Amino acid sequence: MAHRGEPPEGPSENTPGGGEDEYRSLVFDESFVRAARLKEFSAQERIADHTPAVRSLPRRRLRNGSRAVIALVLLIVLAFGTAVYMGFRHPYQAPAGPTVEPLRSTVVPLTPRGAVPGGTAAGLFSRSPAGQFAQGVEGINLPPVRATDNFSENQVAMALITVRDYLVASSLNPDVLTGHALRPVEMLLDPDQMAQFDRSMNRPDDDGQHAPAGWLVHFDPAKVALADPAVRVRGTLSYSEAGSDSLEVVSDHTFTYALRPADSGHRKADDVSLFTVRRELVFRFDREDLRLHRLELRSSYIQAGPQACPTDTTGTLRPLLAGQHATPHGPAGTDPYDTGRSTAALCGTLVVSSPASPAPRRPEARPAPQSPERPAPQSPGSRP
Repeated sequence: MAHRGEPPEGPSENTPGGGEDEYRSLVFDESFVRAARLKEFSAQERIADHTPAVRSLPRRRLRNGSRAVIALVLLIVLAFGTAVYMGFRHPYQAPAGPTVEPLRSTVVPLTPRGAVPGGTAAGLFSRSPAGQFAQGVEGINLPPVRATDNFSENQVAMALITVRDYLVASSLNPDVLTGHALRPVEMLLDPDQMAQFDRSMNRPDDDGQHAPAGWLVHFDPAKVALADPAVRVRGTLSYSEAGSDSLEVVSDHTFTYALRPADSGHRKADDVSLFTVRRELVFRFDREDLRLHRLELRSSYIQAGPQACPTDTTGTLRPLLAGQHATPHGPAGTDPYDTGRSTAALCGTLVVSSPASPAPRRPEARPAPQSPERPAPQSPGSRP
């Protein structure tokens, strides 16, 4: 008896492996049959002349879901390619961010009319207007802080505090004054001004941009020493908006230093002299500067004396010490017809006003003498 699935006459004798059908392992399920591209014609269809035994089925149409997925992929690829192309071929450049302008500085030496007076620090300050100044940072007072149209009260306060820190670092720090440190000053500057600052310190030039005195107060430690670390200070701070995204602070302070010669020999008690520096500075802040506690120094106008006129302002300040005189001749001549670089020297004459004297006391009021013929008038309460 033939097994189920075998021909009635049994398995073929020519089939290797005991007559197993070599196509028996192939499975033609329903999905395979539906996917077939060929279909056998029926007997009625094959009656017609020149009709092949099989015909090709039409291609299966994609389902709506598959078509939408393909369209979405194509749109994504097209959008990505367009973005890449426009990134490389865009005809317009991105707008440049705000730039930091270089510092513009002017240094004016003030020359004395005679010999520089000397004495003790206490005695000199008592005869100078600086004797009424506060000492150190106490002389740098902040104005009342109020919000502006585009900056909050905290942002205005941060700008003023940063300027005060800069004035302390560049005008009061003993290490900076004696040329032993620069870091306290440069750490407060905007990074875009660092190159100009470094150039001014390493290769100073009298070109209005690279004078060290425009950035800080600096004495030659081989010639000058501080006789009193308590620098006298007085000045003002003000602020205003320089635009919707920038804040401007203006400082105007006078610093008076007690100096003596730096030689290590015998020092006299009366070899001290005073040196005065007035600094008018303009600072600019953007919102990033306010956040990072830094500033942009835009302009610097310095008057310093007593110094000789003309004095080379490309390096450190060169104070005239006690007993020294200024050079008798004035600044070098200037030819207005020379079209080259201007060599006119800026110089002023140092005139120190007298210290403010206390107001005279008003004499005490004395009762007017009474006439013996007329008694003194009585108040209504004293009348009987």
